[in-house]
Amino acid sequence: MRLVLDTNTALSGLIWQGIPGAVLDAALARRIQLISSIPLLAELEGVLSRPKFQQVISQRGVNPADLFDGYVALVECVIPVTLEVPVSRDPDDDQILAAAVSGDADLIVTGDEDLLVLADYRQIPIVSARDALSRLEQAGR
Repeated sequence: MRLVLDTNTALSGLIWQGIPGAVLDAALARRIQLISSIPLLAELEGVLSRPKFQQVISQRGVNPADLFDGYVALVECVIPVTLEVPVSRDPDDDQILAAAVSGDADLIVTGDEDLLVLADYRQIPIVSARDALSRLEQAGR
């Protein structure tokens, strides 16, 4: 199964773990393939370096560069397609949709209502991390 994670989902999994962390664990176990793009990775790198996350990152005994490098090692980087028109209510979210199309993703995983309201894009379901894990478990049966 091929998944694109939005930046907040990836960030949550890297820092706080929980359900998004379980999605990352599935990628570590090679049960899924994460898809990303240079724009999405650049956004994640920038967010990881924000001062407001430094304390929680250091409490985990890592630094932002280590978290970022670990994530990059898990992803297949694609060149995003150009979307003809804005799709999401938040045009920045179109980068996620573009990467999903280019990467032939099976799911887009997000907690962002601007994306979740779409339900799918070009027949790629847009789901929460919890729903993605549920689908992964069902596929593993």
